Amino acid sequence: MNNIAIKVEGLGKKYTIKHEKQEPYKTFQDVLLNSGKKIITSLNPFREKTIEDETTEEFWALKDVNFEINKGDKVGIIGRNGAGKSTLLKVLSRITEPTTGKIHINGRIASLLEVGTGFHPELTGRENIFLNGAILGMSRAEIKAKFDEIVAFAEVEKFLDTPVKRYSSGMYVRLAFSVAAHLEPEILVVDEVLAVGDAEFQKKCLGKMGEVSEEGRTVIFVSHNMNAIEQLCDTALLMEHGELKAFGYNVASLIRQYLNTESSGEKKDAFWKNHDNAFDNVYFKPTFFAVVDETNTPLKGVVKNNETPFIILEGEVKKIDKSLVVGYALYDESNTMLFYSMFNDTEEASWPIIRQGPNRLRTQIPKRLLNEGRYRLEVVAVLHNKEWLVTPMEDAPAIFFEIQGGLSNSPFWMGKRAGMLAPVIAWENF
Repeated sequence: MNNIAIKVEGLGKKYTIKHEKQEPYKTFQDVLLNSGKKIITSLNPFREKTIEDETTEEFWALKDVNFEINKGDKVGIIGRNGAGKSTLLKVLSRITEPTTGKIHINGRIASLLEVGTGFHPELTGRENIFLNGAILGMSRAEIKAKFDEIVAFAEVEKFLDTPVKRYSSGMYVRLAFSVAAHLEPEILVVDEVLAVGDAEFQKKCLGKMGEVSEEGRTVIFVSHNMNAIEQLCDTALLMEHGELKAFGYNVASLIRQYLNTESSGEKKDAFWKNHDNAFDNVYFKPTFFAVVDETNTPLKGVVKNNETPFIILEGEVKKIDKSLVVGYALYDESNTMLFYSMFNDTEEASWPIIRQGPNRLRTQIPKRLLNEGRYRLEVVAVLHNKEWLVTPMEDAPAIFFEIQGGLSNSPFWMGKRAGMLAPVIAWENF
C-alpha cells in the first residue's frame, strides 16, 4: 500500500432523477375548469404528492469501478461525454460521496475541476490569490512564498490590484489555474483545463502538469485532447457508460480502443447527422458530414486506395461573416493529425460562395495518398482570429472510414507499406 496513491474498490455513484408527469393537450375550457380544482386541492394541508404527479428514475453515473494508481503515475481518464469521467473525479476529490464502494487515498489531494472556483468578483487579483489559495489548502506562508511565481505564470502583473470582475475571461482562468497549479500536493486532479485559455497558455498548463509529474507527484488528467493525453500520461483509464472498460500502461492502445468505441455508431455508414441540434451558432452550424462516392452516395466505411473518397459537409448559416473558415481535419489510427483541408486554401476566385441558409460543400481526399488503415475525419469551423465554432479534438462531429488495397500497380508490393502515407508516384528516365 506504501506505493499506492489511490485504490478504488467497487465504486458506484447513483443519482435519482425526477420526471414530472406530462399532461395531455387541453382546451382553454379544460384549463379554467381544472384551475379551480387545483386551487381547492392545494389548500388541503394533508394532501401528498402521488405517483401520478411525478416519477423517479435511478441513474448510475458510476458502476462497480475498481483500479489502483501508483505514486508518480500520470493517469489520463478518457471516454465520451456522459461516460462518468467528471463524476469519478468529484468522488475522488471528496466533493460528492459515493453510493457504494471504498476509496483509499494516500497523500494530500488538490483538485482543479472548475477553474476559478472560490474567486470573488469584487476582490482584486492579489486578494483572490490569498483567498483561493486558502480554499485550496495553502497556508499564508506558503502563499507568500509562491506569490511571485503564481503572478508571473498568470501574466497579470499590471492588473494585480484590479477587481477580477473587470478581468477578461482569459485573464481570469490564467490566474485561477496558476494558483491551483502551484500547490504542492501529492496528487493533482485536473479536469479539462485545456478547454480554457488561448493556445499558448494551454501549452503552459501542459508544461506545468508535466513538471508536477516529474517531481514524483501523481497527476490525474481528464481531457478530450488525445494528443495531450498521449503526451502527458503514462497510464490511461477508459470509461464507458459509468463503467471502467480498460486500464493500463499502453496509452496509445487505449486511445485507439477509445476512438474505435467512438466510431461504433458509424461503422456501417461513414456519415454524421446533427440530430441533437448541437453546435448551434449563427455563423455555421454543421448539419451533415459524410464520406461519399462520386454519385454523392454515403460509403459503407470502406474506401479502396485507388478510388477517390469525396467529403460532403452541410451547414446552416444565419449570419454572414467573411472570416468564416470551414473544413475538416484528418487523423490516423494513432490519433496523429495528418492534415487540415479548408474551403479557402485555394485562390479566392475558386472559393465556394457561403450564403445565408443551408450550404452544401464538397471536396475530396486525393486517391492513392493514404496507407491501408482506419482514419477519422472531424469538422472544423472557425472565425479566423476570432473564435472557434467547432473545435477539432473536442467532441467535434467525427466520421470514420478505412482504406483497403489498391496501394500499388506493382506485383512486387501487395501488402500494407510502412509509413503513414502510401502515394503512387510516377518515375521516368531522364
